[in-house]
Amino acid sequence: MALNAPECPAGSISPGMRAYLAEIYRMGEAGPVRASALARRLDVTVPAVVRMLNRLEPLGLIRRTRHGIVLTREGEREALRGIRQHRILEAFLTRVLGVGWEEVHALADRLDPVVDEVLCERMYEVAGRPTHCPHGDPIPTPDGRLPPLFDVRLSEVPVGTRGRITRVKTEDPEQLRYLGSLGLVPGAAFELIARAPFNGPLRLRLAPHDVIIGPELAQHIRVVPET
Repeated sequence: MALNAPECPAGSISPGMRAYLAEIYRMGEAGPVRASALARRLDVTVPAVVRMLNRLEPLGLIRRTRHGIVLTREGEREALRGIRQHRILEAFLTRVLGVGWEEVHALADRLDPVVDEVLCERMYEVAGRPTHCPHGDPIPTPDGRLPPLFDVRLSEVPVGTRGRITRVKTEDPEQLRYLGSLGLVPGAAFELIARAPFNGPLRLRLAPHDVIIGPELAQHIRVVPET
């Protein structure tokens, strides 16, 4: 949960700082974020994370508690600005340039530091004002709002469930390429027709065919069951 803090000038926040804030926001869905977990996620050293936290805290963007790192309200706003730009870049790369969804995350990471807000909003218009990134995650509004999410993991729904895939929560290129080849992409309708015992593979019926995936992949797929 974000905490109140004095606002800091937007110009004082570098792209690298906003990238840290965005990752803290993503990881913070489960509660305060540990510096060691943030270091593993960003593939940097713990001392590098501590140095960045020492820059973010005086600006009123984070608070460090005994449970971990939390964003202030201003930090959350800046994090969502970074997430909005990243997801717009992904949508632009896919829709306009035809880049595969397994490649866009890494490309957007490289472009984030050199794309300013004006260019990003131009990309947003050219891409057709997308509401979601290629992986199904919603794009925050310019004022930092996100729609509520009510989807669940595919691995958690019972046999017989019908519904629609909403998001795919993995950045692994090989996994994304494989899921795309099976048609397990956001918007696809499915029916879970069988699950092997003892956390075994799942059998899904898609529109043209049936597919079988392991429980590890099923954990990455978010779905909304039919009511």
